[in-house]
Amino acid sequence: MASQAQNDNNDNKVDTRTERQKQIDEWLPITSSRNAKWWYSAFHNVTAMVGAGVLGLPHAIAQLGWGPGLFVLFASWIITLYTLWQMVEMHEMVPGKRFDRYHELGQHAFGEKLGLYIVVPQQLIVEVGVNIVYMVTGGQSLKKFHDLVCSEPCKDIKLTYFIMIFASVHFVLSHLPNFNSISGVSLAAAVMSLSYSTIAWVASLKKGVQPNVEYSYKAHSTAGQVFSFFNALGTVAFAYAGHNVVLEIQATIPSTPEKPSKGPMWKGVVVAYIVVAICYFPVAIIGFWMYGNTVSDNILISLEKPTWLIAAANLFVVVHVIGSYQIYAMPVFDMLETVLVKKLNFTPSFMLRFITRNVYVALTMFIGICVPFFGGLLGFFGGFAFAPTTYFLPCIMWLSIYKPTKWSLSWMTNWVCIVFGVALMVVSPIGGLRQIILDAKTYKFFN
Repeated sequence: MASQAQNDNNDNKVDTRTERQKQIDEWLPITSSRNAKWWYSAFHNVTAMVGAGVLGLPHAIAQLGWGPGLFVLFASWIITLYTLWQMVEMHEMVPGKRFDRYHELGQHAFGEKLGLYIVVPQQLIVEVGVNIVYMVTGGQSLKKFHDLVCSEPCKDIKLTYFIMIFASVHFVLSHLPNFNSISGVSLAAAVMSLSYSTIAWVASLKKGVQPNVEYSYKAHSTAGQVFSFFNALGTVAFAYAGHNVVLEIQATIPSTPEKPSKGPMWKGVVVAYIVVAICYFPVAIIGFWMYGNTVSDNILISLEKPTWLIAAANLFVVVHVIGSYQIYAMPVFDMLETVLVKKLNFTPSFMLRFITRNVYVALTMFIGICVPFFGGLLGFFGGFAFAPTTYFLPCIMWLSIYKPTKWSLSWMTNWVCIVFGVALMVVSPIGGLRQIILDAKTYKFFN
């Protein structure tokens, strides 16, 4: 009888633990809702991919030059589409199991501990880095909008205040519980990205080729040209960053053995990448063609007229980066809340979520205020963490899990992507860090 009672107690413990796990999964942002449609995948991926990076592409082409610039831009589009396909395929490679988070796939490929050590730091750097850059982008675009529409005489307002205004929106939106709850924000952001990208290249084309335009390198010294080249590689890498949230997006799509989630997910990805091409290539090519090496690191800053159109474009950027911030913040919220409720045994609650998310938004706002160096941040973060998680980490996982035959097409394709991605990772942060140092020489904190 005693033995039977002990077994009953053990069974109860197992049942209780399973029920708690179920409650936690229903509370966490990534696993709480699985009723998304394929078009959710489309605009979530557009919002995640097309962001601040597209505005820096003309400047990146100026630093790379026509030939290398176009090669890196098109090669990145092809490589990242391939690695994104790999991640969609690997989401449900194990029957009956879904890798809902990037680090879970990493653990399957490299082992429980090593997978965490490899993936989590890189993913956090990417997502937190993007949120910091978007704080800067949102603040700069708000300031540009204000300066354009404000009638004379107009008092100059510090960028710091505009970043704080932009952040105030996220103190509200960050409390939306999961990906599906931000679908409306994400859809608006995707539409805005297409809108302001179109305005950027159409307005540039309308303005025409500028007098005395030059397509040579802006930097005159060899060292300056080399470091600028490195920084531009990171800017391009930053522009292709959607991989860091792709598994989390796919986790919201329902899946059955007959209709796995990879079908609708891939359909959405293809649509998203078509939109990415429509946004990226005209902006990069026409922006550099019209302005040459004098183009700003944010193409909209180079455009002044028509005033109302450029003001509208900057407002569209603000709406878009609001959505993008939320897309990249959601996996971070999921990580933080997972640690709090699973490791530290906090009770899932509104107050826990309220404090955690507000602290995170405040932190990214503060760092954005301290280092609002748009061009340098793109290059540094683009190379340091975006290149691994976007260009070659999916390839390494694919080789580790599927083990394709040596010298087969799959084996060679993955190794080409790995070599290209590692090169980006090594050289881009060097150029980005140098640019931040140069910008910091003339910068006054909290200006």
